Amino acid sequence: FGLLAAARRGLYRSGWLSSWRLTVPVVVVGNITVGGTGKTPLVLWLAQFFRERGYSPGIVSRGYGAAESAPCAVTPLSDPAQSGDEPLLLARRSGCPVWVGRDRVAAAQALLRAEPQCDVLLCDDGLQHYRLRRDAEIAVVDGTRGFGNGWLLPAGPLREGVGRLRSVDAVVVNGVGEINGYAMTLAGATFRSLADPAVTASAADFFGKKAAAVAGIG
Repeated sequence: FGLLAAARRGLYRSGWLSSWRLTVPVVVVGNITVGGTGKTPLVLWLAQFFRERGYSPGIVSRGYGAAESAPCAVTPLSDPAQSGDEPLLLARRSGCPVWVGRDRVAAAQALLRAEPQCDVLLCDDGLQHYRLRRDAEIAVVDGTRGFGNGWLLPAGPLREGVGRLRSVDAVVVNGVGEINGYAMTLAGATFRSLADPAVTASAADFFGKKAAAVAGIG
């Protein structure tokens, strides 16, 4: 798997496989392991970061679990079965245009045609999607789980070797760990009722009570 991944990356770098550069800067947020590491919350933070500085970011995602394969826009009212759950979360929380598609290049081009005011593009996942050229790469690492046994698929959890981190622009470590990088902490403050999201509670409201919790998104 490592040889195939390295060969594929080399073919893109040498120009044997075509890659596409968009008309706006592209920031890719990804990881080198399978499973969630905190990419989507970091994309939300970056969207806010850029908006506070006068930019108009757009977001592109693969839309895992989505029924649609062709590029399509995701709105706060989209059906998660069609768009995927994480893109729907991004659309509801970011206030930015969000498009999904199996072909990230096509999804990005469609977003820019539909939203010409966008001047920076955030790609949720896609560190290994080399068809889309990027101006910055951010790798998110789970500080608690780390890199597992350090082996690549299928023997371990790695999509690429740990050495790949030396070529990214920034490593963000989600949680406590021994990996060097920018520290990231996820801390929720508000609980919402699934029956009625308008009903909220704080963690202190559950003190001394029995409760059951389900996390659908890592």
